[in-house]
Formats: sequence, C-alpha cells, structure tokens
Amino acid sequence: MNSKDYAIGILSTTAVILLVGIMVIHSRPDPAMATGMTVSGGGYVMTVGAISIGDEELLFVIDTQAGKMIAYRFDIRSHQVNVVQGFDLDSLDQGAAGSSKKKSKSKKRRP
Repeated sequence: MNSKDYAIGILSTTAVILLVGIMVIHSRPDPAMATGMTVSGGGYVMTVGAISIGDEELLFVIDTQAGKMIAYRFDIRSHQVNVVQGFDLDSLDQGAAGSSKKKSKSKKRRP
C-alpha cells in the first residue's frame, strides 16, 4: 500500500462521515413554534403572538361575551405569568365606527 492509496482511503472515510453527519442534521424535525396557534372554546378565544422587540411571545385571551381581551406574558426569570395589558373591545369597535363616520363626512363633493 503506497501513500496515494492511504490518502485516498482517509479522504473517502472522512467524506462518508461528513455525508452521514449532514444527513443526520437535515433529517431532524423543525423545532415546535407556538406562533399563530389559535384555540377557541365556549366564549373564549386564545391565540399566541410575538413581539419582535425583546423577542417575547404573548398569549391573548379574548372573552367574546364580555367583549374584553387580556394579553399575558411568561416571565422566564421569575417563572410567573404576568398580565401585560387588557383591552375593552367594545370601545375599540365604537372608536372605529366613529373614525369611519368622520372620514365619510369629510369626503363631500362640491358642485
């Protein structure tokens, strides 16, 4: 066995090991992400959303009967779920209806 055959054997073995490594890496499933998941039950709708600032994920719980929404955040340091903010959806609907009325009044045609 000369040095050329020995080098070809080493390089072939290394290539096979690297090929198997690449196949193992690409055969793993993608990590589970909760973004975009929505669940509803009874009068409640829960969905998950992400904030790009600080890389946080929030849980939004909507009470459809009461017309309220609350956003929750999991604090990793203290291992607690904290309330971020609550919204009254009825007031948002009224505000949106008021702004559309203002827009329609301002678009009067002149003869």
